[in-house]
Amino acid sequence: MAESWRAAPGEPVVSTCDLSRRFGARLACDRVSLAVPAGGVFGLLGRNGAGKSTFVRMLLGLIRPTSGEARVFGRPAGDRGVRRLIGFLPENFRYPEWATGLEVLAHHAVLAGLPRERTSGRIATSLDQVGLGGDARRPVRAYSKGMQQRLGLASALLADPPLLLLDEPTSALDPVGRREVRGLLRDLAAHGRTVLLNSHLLAEVETLCGRVAILRAGRLVAQGTLEELLARSRRAELVLGADEGAEAALRALADAGLAPSADAAAAGRLRVRVHLPDPEHAPSAAAAAVRAGARLYAFSAQAASLEDVFIDLVADGPEGTGTAATTDAPRAPEGRR
Repeated sequence: MAESWRAAPGEPVVSTCDLSRRFGARLACDRVSLAVPAGGVFGLLGRNGAGKSTFVRMLLGLIRPTSGEARVFGRPAGDRGVRRLIGFLPENFRYPEWATGLEVLAHHAVLAGLPRERTSGRIATSLDQVGLGGDARRPVRAYSKGMQQRLGLASALLADPPLLLLDEPTSALDPVGRREVRGLLRDLAAHGRTVLLNSHLLAEVETLCGRVAILRAGRLVAQGTLEELLARSRRAELVLGADEGAEAALRALADAGLAPSADAAAAGRLRVRVHLPDPEHAPSAAAAAVRAGARLYAFSAQAASLEDVFIDLVADGPEGTGTAATTDAPRAPEGRR
């Protein structure tokens, strides 16, 4: 593989600025600006229909944006040279049932422009990477759904691309297969490859991804490191006596910027939930309630999960849900606004 793919120091592998795509009256992507740094696994999340597939297809040059810009390795998305640097696994793919795994990859090697002298070695390596080395000569019709998923991943890996765009790569695999693929993706990232992962398995994303972006109805509602996103949903729960002291405590917690919400617990008790911008705010939340005169019966800090963040940002609700600011959206260069 040529070394010309390497991004300049500090330059993201993928960058988009106000990237939009309209299909008739429907805006599938709405001014999406994000940056995918070189190396590591980057998670792209959103509900069905959020615009993830449209976004990826624009990166591949399969569809043109209505407006905005996308660049891959510093060059316009869809550039012929750039497309040779990308391995793509779509969510829904089909291979001829009569073809063997070996024949499928041989065909893809021709499409990828692999030199003939490298083809057999790359096919063998790709099949071994996904655990199909002993099944290369079996026809696709004899493959289980999980084996077909592995074959699709082998196709994406075939040309040893520096960038992988993977749509639900473990969806058809059993728990053992998922663990094996997670290990493979970690290994690829450790060796400098960049993986853009689209998955509905949030626990998997949380395990693999260093950075995450979340789309809602075509709009980017959050992006950043996993730690930055988890901080958005870090919470604690206080059980207070339901009296005047509790009212004063709610005001004190609100003044501290902890966004308290309350509901009745047991008789004479009030359950109060607060947002913790940082774990260090947990003791101060309890102290603020006591200083305000509340009787504190219980306190518990609750670790956030990516699922908590995801639900907070994309669940249906009143206008304003899911409009949190992103942490590092790139600015449009002069002349491209």
